[in-house]
Amino acid sequence: MIDMTKLSSIEETKVRKAARAMARAGLSTAFGHCSLRLDSDSFLVCRAGALSTLQPGEAGTVVPIDGSLPAGVLGEVRVHQQIYARRSTIGAVCRFISPQVSAVSALGRAPRIRHGFGAMFAPEVRYWGDIRLMRDDSIAASVAEAIEDSSGIVLRGNGAITVGATIEQALALAWFLEDMARVELAVLASGLADQAPVFSTEEALGRASWAGQVAERTWDHLTFGDIE
Repeated sequence: MIDMTKLSSIEETKVRKAARAMARAGLSTAFGHCSLRLDSDSFLVCRAGALSTLQPGEAGTVVPIDGSLPAGVLGEVRVHQQIYARRSTIGAVCRFISPQVSAVSALGRAPRIRHGFGAMFAPEVRYWGDIRLMRDDSIAASVAEAIEDSSGIVLRGNGAITVGATIEQALALAWFLEDMARVELAVLASGLADQAPVFSTEEALGRASWAGQVAERTWDHLTFGDIE
């Protein structure tokens, strides 16, 4: 386990900035959390509480990937543990409850890949139909398994989770997923959803790319003006 006193200030600051960015972008109000992998055994999660209230220098908590949650850490952080344990390439996780995603989830579905941002979730955004909170290991493990090889999962009536190789990617994907949900709702409202084209898996995989500083530019946009 990493000694909290030896954490990089960059890692701490990134987690706080990502959390506040989710709040400013309307992806999370009083609820949500984000984390960043530190090594093969641990990760850093933001302080429990409304993300908009995180202050400069405020410490997060180092959490073991395999073990009990430290005191004061939200119960749903178990899903972060389960994701990191299963996918060694995942470096960050965002858990959020955003308006458009919540609306699509209430329809019993995840948004389909209909535009460029959506392609980043190829082969598809997963859907989890269990309404229970992820506050025990078995439910958290089931959600982590359900994500499979996707970058995100929509939770029925309970927001979503996005995962990325970096915290910049995980945050960008949270924003992209909300935009996917906006497009999905617009297509459904048009009454032409059955006629509207959807990216094939091949098309989505061919379109998905982090080249051109996609994550970095999105990070800069979402964190611009941050207090740190």
